[in-house]
Amino acid sequence: MIRRGVAAGIGLGMLLGIGAASTALDIKSRHDAARVNHTLKVLQDTSELRVELRQVEAAGRGYALTGALNLIDDFRTASARIPAAFAALQAEVADNPAQSERLRSIDGLIQRRVALSGELIRLHAVSDQAGIDALNTRAEGRTAMTVISQRLDEFTAEEKRQLAARSATSRTSGTLLLAADLAGVTLILLIAAYLIRSTYLSDRALRSSLNRSKVEASSLEARALEQQDHLAAAYENLRHSSEILENTFNSMAEGVLVIEPDGKIVLSNAAVAQFLGSRPGKTFTDMKVDNRLYESDGATPIAEAALPIARTLRGEEFDRKEVVVKPTDGRPQHRLMVSGRPLRNPDGGISGAALVYQDITDAHESERLLQQAQKLDAIGKLTGGVAHDFNNMLTIITGSIEALVDEIGDRPATSELAALVGRAADRCTELIRHLLAFARKQPLRPRDIDVNSTVLDIAKLLRPTLGEQIEINSILEEEVMIAHIDSAQLANSLVNLAINARDAMPNGGKLLLETHKTALDEAYAAANAGVVPGNYIMVAVSDTGTGMPAEVRDRAFEPFFTTKDAGKGSGLGLSMVYGFAKQSGGHVKIYSEEGRGTTIRLYLPPAKASAATDAAPEVLIPHGNETILVVEDDTLVRTFVVGQLHGLGYTTTAVANGAEALVAVTSGLRFDLLFTDVIMPGGMTGKELATEIARLRPAVRVLYTSGYTDNAMVEHGQLDPGALLLSKPYRRSELAQMVREALDRRPVP
Repeated sequence: MIRRGVAAGIGLGMLLGIGAASTALDIKSRHDAARVNHTLKVLQDTSELRVELRQVEAAGRGYALTGALNLIDDFRTASARIPAAFAALQAEVADNPAQSERLRSIDGLIQRRVALSGELIRLHAVSDQAGIDALNTRAEGRTAMTVISQRLDEFTAEEKRQLAARSATSRTSGTLLLAADLAGVTLILLIAAYLIRSTYLSDRALRSSLNRSKVEASSLEARALEQQDHLAAAYENLRHSSEILENTFNSMAEGVLVIEPDGKIVLSNAAVAQFLGSRPGKTFTDMKVDNRLYESDGATPIAEAALPIARTLRGEEFDRKEVVVKPTDGRPQHRLMVSGRPLRNPDGGISGAALVYQDITDAHESERLLQQAQKLDAIGKLTGGVAHDFNNMLTIITGSIEALVDEIGDRPATSELAALVGRAADRCTELIRHLLAFARKQPLRPRDIDVNSTVLDIAKLLRPTLGEQIEINSILEEEVMIAHIDSAQLANSLVNLAINARDAMPNGGKLLLETHKTALDEAYAAANAGVVPGNYIMVAVSDTGTGMPAEVRDRAFEPFFTTKDAGKGSGLGLSMVYGFAKQSGGHVKIYSEEGRGTTIRLYLPPAKASAATDAAPEVLIPHGNETILVVEDDTLVRTFVVGQLHGLGYTTTAVANGAEALVAVTSGLRFDLLFTDVIMPGGMTGKELATEIARLRPAVRVLYTSGYTDNAMVEHGQLDPGALLLSKPYRRSELAQMVREALDRRPVP
């Protein structure tokens, strides 16, 4: 009996010990789960801070490119959320000195990056080009963003390391808790069995002891049930934590892949399955069969030994390796940024590899389109400047030829030579107009026109031009479509597109002209730089020709770029179409594939009023005897203009810039018309000069002239209301008509 009592006491002691251990493990399991949830919250807040920083940067760059006012609101909203997001992140890692130090190291950089984006918006808002150039030269924003990204990458990597460690600890605590509870239950059952067996073997003298043992057994059973309840609650908490972790893992935009040394995938989320088609159970070899990986150029294959997984399994660490993944099983292509780390066991050996994949496909495409738009803009500025200088020289040449023809009319051979020079000058003039059209500096004469009527008229003219081997069809919008554009430039653009289509169909084919009302939304505008969302009239020219490869399609709008044989094309047709569309406030888009033809769509702004404006009637060459103040910085052009005006009967006073003109006016010069160039050296434009003279003489009449006009006088190539512009190069008849029109205008007091 004593031996049975001792055994029962020992069993009870063991049971109490197991119960105490189980309670401690339960508390630790709850603590571990809380730490896992805390780490997940830190990772989520870090990702949100990155998004806000990218939004600030994108708004600044977007406004610099497009000038869209809604981007200022985006910038203000994102910059206002950054301090609170950063402060919350600092509070969450306040108990971690290393992580807190990482955040403190980028606090000033984040504030500086936001300030730089704000400064860029401000500089563009006030058109401070010098400030913009200085800001771009320092490249301070790009440097700050690089350091911020590096620090946040280090911060995220440390949190992910803590997440892995804490998740492992949580799972271990749960396992130990389950084992302790099961051991307690088992021990209870053994004690109960021992006591029951002892009851059957005891005699009557031990009946009272047997009854006490039964009571004790009942008490132990109650405790066992209580322990089972604790075990169920702990298991439910563990299941809930695992579910949160799994949902977070699978909802991440970044792909995460964990692989064993033998190449077997042990962990992957939904994102990496989308990128690489990988899932647990597949191997590195399977992934190589399903995908082809290339360098960032998209053409150079990555050697097997240089693949990110292979490098990581060799023990290499790397960050932000850019690769292009081209699946072999029909999945879409992706451009990824890959970071990899080897996993090591306690002995330092490699036990696997962990890789993180970030999809940058959309960002790369946006960057490519942005670079293309910037390149075309830069080429346009250079082209416009060159064309402006040539126009000055052509103004003298064309005008002098007219005077020369009048003088040598009695010498046929010399007259023919002069006429030949005149025709050559006319061809140069047409070439310069094409260049100015591409540069968006060609002054337009917009009016409300019926687009369908214009397209039908052009279709009739194209039939004899393109030949019988080209079948021409038209599909036009049933409703009347009125656009506010230059009808001559639209016709010229359609002819250029049709001729290009004919050249792409040497053996004949079909040409289709279409019109349609459409709307370009915010998403389309975001994917195409310079596009303003809204309603448009779409004019499309489609052919069944050879089509364009991607490298040709990307350069199609560049001036002088052509794939035609020498002498068969100037390379300015599509450049002129591009400039006309942009200058008219519209958009042009090429859709083409090799062997499947080409469609070029012009998106033109609809008219604000339904009534079309009739073209001004032609007038005879007039003369006069008034006095004209001529302001022209180019000496040759100034001399030519003065000679032409004298030939028309006018008296002139000529100066080289705005300052000289103001001196002449303030000294009492009397004149009837100010004839001034728009763009002049010395810091004063023609518009500013006219404004200053109008303060002195409110009734002054003004006629402007320019090879191209900037925003000082003409916005997007359209004349300001009430202003007269004579475009270079001009002939004597054009000069006479515009001078007379300006003089006959009623002065504005």
